[in-house]
Amino acid sequence: MDALHTIARNLTKKRQTVSCAESCTGGMLAAAFTSVAGSSQWFDQSFVTYSNKAKEDRLGVLPETLLEHGAVSRQTVYEMARGAKAVAQADYAVGISGIAGPGGGSESKPVGTVWFGFAFPGGSYEEIRRFDGNRESVRAQAVAFALERLAGLVESGGDAV
Repeated sequence: MDALHTIARNLTKKRQTVSCAESCTGGMLAAAFTSVAGSSQWFDQSFVTYSNKAKEDRLGVLPETLLEHGAVSRQTVYEMARGAKAVAQADYAVGISGIAGPGGGSESKPVGTVWFGFAFPGGSYEEIRRFDGNRESVRAQAVAFALERLAGLVESGGDAV
């Protein structure tokens, strides 16, 4: 069974919900969730917070976090995921922020750098990945990774970190 259907099956069975806070993926993760019939049982809302101001206003990301660490950082996706979980009153949340390209990269954060934050009952987890390819490829790989990691977390109740 693929990751998306694993998420759907387990959240439905456990009567739990998921939300997401997306930057570089621009709503693609939410679109994946809603591609599953019956997703309204486990998916209520998400946030596309592309600008720093939106991250602050909608998710409660601290201005100091963005100033000190940048939008593409462990600290920011932690706050994005925690904020989405709290605002949506969800059991699980995913935060995604990265550099999809073709521009915008740097030596320390090259194009293809994506940070993921996962908030779940009893904890949270952040991970960085680097993807190759053009903008659409980086975004698609980011969504696929988020789904795979989330499927494991939901299946294990957060123990698969």
